[in-house]
Amino acid sequence: MQLYNKLSAQERAEMLEAAGTERLTLSFYQYAHIGNPQLFRDHLFLSWNALEVLGRIYVAKEGINAQLSVPAPHFEAFKKHLDSIDFLQGIRLNIAIEQDLKSFLKLTIKVREKIVADGLEDASFDVTQKGKHVNAEEFNVLLEDENTICVDMRNHYESEIGHFKGAVTPDVDTFRESLPIIEEDLATHKSDKNLLMYCTGGIRCEKASAYFKHKGFQNVFQLEGGIIEYTRQVKDQALENKFIGKNFVFDERRGERITDDIIAQCHQCGDPSDEHVNCANEACHLLFIQCASCQEKMQSCCSDSCQEIIQLPIEEQKALRKGSHNSNKIFKKGRSDVLKFKSH
Repeated sequence: MQLYNKLSAQERAEMLEAAGTERLTLSFYQYAHIGNPQLFRDHLFLSWNALEVLGRIYVAKEGINAQLSVPAPHFEAFKKHLDSIDFLQGIRLNIAIEQDLKSFLKLTIKVREKIVADGLEDASFDVTQKGKHVNAEEFNVLLEDENTICVDMRNHYESEIGHFKGAVTPDVDTFRESLPIIEEDLATHKSDKNLLMYCTGGIRCEKASAYFKHKGFQNVFQLEGGIIEYTRQVKDQALENKFIGKNFVFDERRGERITDDIIAQCHQCGDPSDEHVNCANEACHLLFIQCASCQEKMQSCCSDSCQEIIQLPIEEQKALRKGSHNSNKIFKKGRSDVLKFKSH
């Protein structure tokens, strides 16, 4: 019985290229009480592996958070399987605006303590007492209201390449860092302002809205389906688009272009750019913004030292990597000291 992915990313990429089958990239989440997350995880793997689903999925006692791709011919079978699970029946699927055959190259389903690392003590407040969900049209109206404070619940490297006009974009590395900062900065507006939140697909706002209501905020709103669903509704309903730039996504694409505006800068030369890349030195793998010119000049590396390392024979590179592990400290996402242009 196969319960784990056995192919390398390269092998999977070659298989996808050879198959040539259209794939749909999508995401969904659901808070629910799962008694045995490991058993549920194994059930999902067996079912989804048979449908050639690829992606990154987190399962916990509090629910599921999934970003994945599924072959278009298997989409209906995939939905049918979701509907066979009580708490996923009729779940809203956020389908990507831009599709890519290789958005995911493995099926990874992990059991975690939480489906989002929020750092919250859930027992201290009622997570079901959420803010009011608003659609794209309602969001636009609230955004124009002078009594509204719009807050981006994503991290700095996400909002750096795209955000809503006039939104507060906390300069944080993680979701958990943003919560106390927002609470402190908006402490005097708990009753007289609308707190309007948004994120990529809605999951971070789901927990944050309940948290802020618990902290005394009276008028809490969240964008249902996040930026992904907002963009779809704007196109379908011919609404004014108030998002500028790109929407950062957590797959091989790194971003979906929403408008032609480039609001970020190359972290090496400062020219306009919003293309996230990982340093070609696998011992580093730093995620940062690099323009096409610097990418060619630096061979997709973040620094001169990394560029020197990738010239070494592969075996020497592997020897240098031995015993070291990429971590959140290495994945500084644009804050590394090696990026001279980028301010810290």
